[in-house]
Amino acid sequence: MDETRSTAPLNDPAERNAWKFGFTPQAEIWNGRFAMIGFTVALILEILSGQGIVDLSSLF
Repeated sequence: MDETRSTAPLNDPAERNAWKFGFTPQAEIWNGRFAMIGFTVALILEILSGQGIVDLSSLF
């Protein structure tokens, strides 16, 4: 088995922030970051407009 795809803790900041695809700890870190950005943008839009995301979308 390939030892480079271990699930050991990522202590090196450069390795933690590496852009890797697949089911890797790095991919999960980036997924979480993008989810937090999306949630924050949705919350700011809702506060500023007074309408929910579904109300702002013309698709629904």
